[in-house]
Amino acid sequence: MSKSSSETWPSLPLDAWRDTRNTLHLWTQIVGKTRLALAPKLNHWWQVLLYVSSCGLTTSAMPYDGGTIEVEFDFIRHNLWLRTSAGDALAMALVAQTVADFYQEYVAILPPMEIEVTMLPRPVEVVEAIPFARDRKHAAYDAPWAHRFWHVLAQADRVLKEFRGAFLGKASPVHFFWGRTAALHTTCTHL
Repeated sequence: MSKSSSETWPSLPLDAWRDTRNTLHLWTQIVGKTRLALAPKLNHWWQVLLYVSSCGLTTSAMPYDGGTIEVEFDFIRHNLWLRTSAGDALAMALVAQTVADFYQEYVAILPPMEIEVTMLPRPVEVVEAIPFARDRKHAAYDAPWAHRFWHVLAQADRVLKEFRGAFLGKASPVHFFWGRTAALHTTCTHL
């Protein structure tokens, strides 16, 4: 049975999920800065990107202390997963909470996993760069809208990978860049 167009490409009107989008943008900056701190540098800043996974957005495996770690936003079960190649895993619930609370909980789960990350503790490429630990303004998380956002990303990922596969020239991997939300071109030189 084939899906209707609205099921394959669900509507994502900005006004309906703007607050959740703004909060998620800042949460992805926190996780993205983890990737920036740990992943080996690549051309075009490809090491800082997040990738679409079967349930959300992932850092993919990052080398760490002789193994790997991965952080994944799961927009089906609404958890943020931190996993290691040693088999350890911790989850944080993705719920309506301030950026400050998310940041505090996130940095608190790193030490039990024996992970040290140094990051700039404020967002970049935003108009109002409230330090993560003090951001009580952004606190929305509507799970159905977060899931719909992932669903749209998953469809775009599928189509772009098909296109990229037939292209013989240089092409970036399909990715989600967590920097500026409203720009066609961004740079990472000041992260």
